[in-house]
Amino acid sequence: MPIATPEKYAEMLDAAKAGSFAFPAINITSSQSINAALAGFAAAGSDGIIQVSTGGAEYGSGSTIKHMVTGAVALAEYAQVVAKNYPVNIVLHTDHCQKEKLDTYVKPLIAISQERVDRGLEPLFQSHMWDGSAVPMEENLQIADELLALTSKARQILEIEVGVVGGEEDGVAAEINDKLYTTVEDGLRTIEVLGLGEKGRYITALTFGNVHGVYKPGSVKLRPEVLKEIQDAVGAKYGKDRPFDLVFHGGSGSTPQEISDAVDYGVVKMNVDTDTQYAFTRPVAGWMLSNYDGVLKVDGDVGNKKMYDPRAWGKAAEAGMAARVVEACENLRSAGKTIG
Repeated sequence: MPIATPEKYAEMLDAAKAGSFAFPAINITSSQSINAALAGFAAAGSDGIIQVSTGGAEYGSGSTIKHMVTGAVALAEYAQVVAKNYPVNIVLHTDHCQKEKLDTYVKPLIAISQERVDRGLEPLFQSHMWDGSAVPMEENLQIADELLALTSKARQILEIEVGVVGGEEDGVAAEINDKLYTTVEDGLRTIEVLGLGEKGRYITALTFGNVHGVYKPGSVKLRPEVLKEIQDAVGAKYGKDRPFDLVFHGGSGSTPQEISDAVDYGVVKMNVDTDTQYAFTRPVAGWMLSNYDGVLKVDGDVGNKKMYDPRAWGKAAEAGMAARVVEACENLRSAGKTIG
């Protein structure tokens, strides 16, 4: 199928919320990781989301170029071409973008989509994330309100973060402390500023102890019940069940029960990056160690071209990552639930 239209994306989110499942959002940095993600979604029979962070976009432009918009556009255009060969719906999204990078990443990309929409085409990306966790709450929501007007006009969805995700991602770090838990008051204020969809659709990362990075199960104190408390309180005030379409960040090391609870409370998108990075790299390490005498020109030998051909170990890497995507779909209950 081609990349999902804005209408199909909205249908996907509505179906996930109604059916108590969520879509994995897989971070990609190259054509190989795009192929791996698409293969994983297809194997699981699940629609899905692939997303590009600022660092991933820099890398995608060329490691000596480091131009975020160039990389994001190139990766999106590649995905537009190859996604047509898979029987699932795929959404293109940009991941965490902090205040200092809005003018050099998200806003130029929105402008590109707006220009496409003005010509009668679909937007290049279907959604963008504004990460305002490092600025005061009111400033976060003010910027979100401004961006929501832009994304709505460009037929896109905005993702926001209300609260703080601990750990480190793309060079941005946050402490692991009580600030990792969004409050009911935060949820109420978000609706006051951004509305319930009348200004444009947005999805919200409310934090409940989330931490980026690598952690063993039990090391991170997730409290999915925080999501229920906020949904119940805000929903009671506005007469709407589970008013927020929620996003789960920093999910590495989460237990199956924590993931299940979060989905039951309205999570429709869960970011998956650290785990798929390892799943991509581990088979490469195994390949190199098992075939070192073919990969390396040991003692002046010529090696074995079949072993050091990047396609050989690249296939192993893609297969490993695809398998982890399937696992994510199963954990989030999206497996077998593609929308035709």
